[in-house]
Amino acid sequence: MSTTNSQLRVAVLEPYYGGSHAAFVDTFIQHSRHDCFLATLPARKWKWRMRGSAMWFAMQENDWLQGGGGRSIDVILCNDMLSVADLRSLLPSHMRNVPIVCYFHENQLTYPLSDDDMRDYQYGMTNITSCLAADSVWFNSQAHQQSFLSAANTLLKKMPDHVPTEIVSQIENKSQVVYPAVDISIKEKGDNQVPKLGPITVLWCHRWEYDKNPQPFFDALRLADEMSLDFDIVAVGEQFRTAPPEFAKFFDDLKHRVRHAGFVPSRNDYLTLVSSCDIVVSTASQENFGIAVVEAMMLGCQPLFPNRLSYPELLPSDFRDECLYGSDSEFTKRLISIIQGANSFSAERRQQLSNQIANSFSAKHQVPRMDDQLQKVVSDKTCRPEHLT
Repeated sequence: MSTTNSQLRVAVLEPYYGGSHAAFVDTFIQHSRHDCFLATLPARKWKWRMRGSAMWFAMQENDWLQGGGGRSIDVILCNDMLSVADLRSLLPSHMRNVPIVCYFHENQLTYPLSDDDMRDYQYGMTNITSCLAADSVWFNSQAHQQSFLSAANTLLKKMPDHVPTEIVSQIENKSQVVYPAVDISIKEKGDNQVPKLGPITVLWCHRWEYDKNPQPFFDALRLADEMSLDFDIVAVGEQFRTAPPEFAKFFDDLKHRVRHAGFVPSRNDYLTLVSSCDIVVSTASQENFGIAVVEAMMLGCQPLFPNRLSYPELLPSDFRDECLYGSDSEFTKRLISIIQGANSFSAERRQQLSNQIANSFSAKHQVPRMDDQLQKVVSDKTCRPEHLT
């Protein structure tokens, strides 16, 4: 088929349909010009998903194999929670040459572990073989791409003998950075331009987990409280039964400052709450993109992020000096200064940042870029010698 400006039939396979994974596929499908068919598994037991989801998706009775009742599939879009090598080998023979794009939200070579866990490198090897079996590999940030390639190289060097050569370069040659699309369209236009009233509100919009490194956040706001500064705290994000107990203690100790602490199930309520905040902060030790902080900036929050991970990529160059910090002590100093009003953004500065972030990451702008890249993957594979007759 000719793929120039045509509508592709895209099978979107999501083995872990929850959180940012669900947001990614839902936003893409809602705004894509292509004809997409979504097949999912629930977001639980991620290790079993990595081991078994390919078998499930390759079962003959799954609707997506028939294009959801329509024409045949042109391309498969899946992610790092699925073994692409297993999927391709288990697909019906007539589908084994369908182009596959593997999107990396995270990877199992660099994902931080708690002190009680040991890394099982089999899952990292699955990530590597998925890259080799895919036609194109998309990472959600440059920082993620580079950290994965470096970790893959380190792992392969641990092999005692018969180490395959050029594996990392093969992966690098077929990989690229494709940022996820961010959608805040459920909020009415102009909401982020409403003046923010009352005390400065500090937003924590991350999972309540150790890899988000919450201690510098706790320490800075405890100090601000001891200084009797006027501020509120809004803490949202997913919580799990294994959430570190430090979160509950902190929010109890500073309950007189807490306007909200907990997951917000309603999407519109969540965006409304975020848009009421003034500062969005991160102290994370792990972040491959940061959909929640991008949403917050699009809704008018002033950012204060560490100068590491994906955060420098998210910010326009003319905002980096004032929005990135280099150490925990600098974070505390700058956050307190903002709460005191010394370095707080004007409404115009907030709107300027919001507009630039939207141009880079909003669904309106980013999904068409993703559509074009899928089109290119299909075109490139169709033009290879083995596909010419």
